[in-house]
Amino acid sequence: MSFDSLGLSAELVRAVSDKGYSQPTPVQRQAIPVILEGRDILAGAQTGTGKTAGFTLPMLQRLSAAKPARGRRPVRALVLTPTRELAAQVGESVEVYGRHLHTSSAVIFGGVKINPQIQRLRRGVDILVATPGRLLDHVSQGTLDLSRLEILVLDEADRMLDMGFIRDIRRILALLPQQRQNLLFSATYSNDIKRLADGLLDSPVLIEVARRNTAAESVSQVVHPVDRSRKRELLSFMVGSRNWQQVLVCTRTKHGANRLSKQLEQDGISSAAIHGNKSQGARTRALAGFKAGEVRVLVATDIAARGLDIQQLPHVVNYELPNVAEDYVHRIGRTGRAGNAGQAMSLVCVDEHKLLSDIERLLKRDISKIMIPGYEPDPAIRAEPIQQGRQSRPGGGQTRGRNRRSGQPGKEDKRPTRASRRA
Repeated sequence: MSFDSLGLSAELVRAVSDKGYSQPTPVQRQAIPVILEGRDILAGAQTGTGKTAGFTLPMLQRLSAAKPARGRRPVRALVLTPTRELAAQVGESVEVYGRHLHTSSAVIFGGVKINPQIQRLRRGVDILVATPGRLLDHVSQGTLDLSRLEILVLDEADRMLDMGFIRDIRRILALLPQQRQNLLFSATYSNDIKRLADGLLDSPVLIEVARRNTAAESVSQVVHPVDRSRKRELLSFMVGSRNWQQVLVCTRTKHGANRLSKQLEQDGISSAAIHGNKSQGARTRALAGFKAGEVRVLVATDIAARGLDIQQLPHVVNYELPNVAEDYVHRIGRTGRAGNAGQAMSLVCVDEHKLLSDIERLLKRDISKIMIPGYEPDPAIRAEPIQQGRQSRPGGGQTRGRNRRSGQPGKEDKRPTRASRRA
């Protein structure tokens, strides 16, 4: 099956071909014709399955086929994402695939000055890609009108709920017209996602290209048991001895990411850390250096890692297992994308045996355990409580931005103003 057989216009097929793609992925084959029909969808797809193009291409076609009303150009399509990095990547896809069309787009998120965004919105845009907090900032300042929206996309909705965005999402939904097309994409399903879908979608088509809460089959997984005090040493050994040139390393905490990145630099391995406390400029530079091959190891927290889309990323290392089993799926989903092969390795100490059991229970399989000679764990070492690196809520989600009890800005964003506080 080719892209032109899905009902896409010649301009869009040309743009896809320019990107080097000839065959649609399973989620694209299922989603594109349904979206072109104007129907709502609930799509469960692994990260890296091509879902961004799966909604971007038909969205562009629908908008280009129907001319908006006269007057100031309204926002006709809104794509909500949980992280700045993901927003930037979706925005790039919209531009790339819409290059032969007459649609305009913009990306807005926190961590950067709001005035250039205001100026861009005043010129009018067809497609807006945004994080929830900064979107509401624009609404409160009267710089954004969503009353004429035609298409709403919630991308990685599960992560938005995990990050505590449900109230913001509800506020945004209240601003939208009743008659619109809704597209909800989620890598995992939960009761919260089901409730959101029930209230949002109108007779949706269910699209599911992988079993719920499973890791991509193209990703090989292995656990390397090791003492907690020797994890960094083992990681440096693996990167150096195996000549890895591009590795994503996941940690629980922002402080831990900074410390590990500095230690790797001391070991002679180029590294950069990326997390919520980094400025947007620093995050952008770190990611650009990683993609360009200037940085061999990118150390990231779960929030930052979730928004990364790196073509053909070969290796993901769980330096520390996540507190929430579902986050393991998202982490290793950074590799093995779009059918490419990938490797996911987890450095597991005695403290993390319960977390590993939770992950294996979620996956419904055991992960292979391989001892690396010279780094076998000491059986005399006893387990210690794991320090919670992020605020947890019932159900395994996390809060963000405001402390839920105090209503005060949290550590994720230390800036004092509401406009800059939000993502």
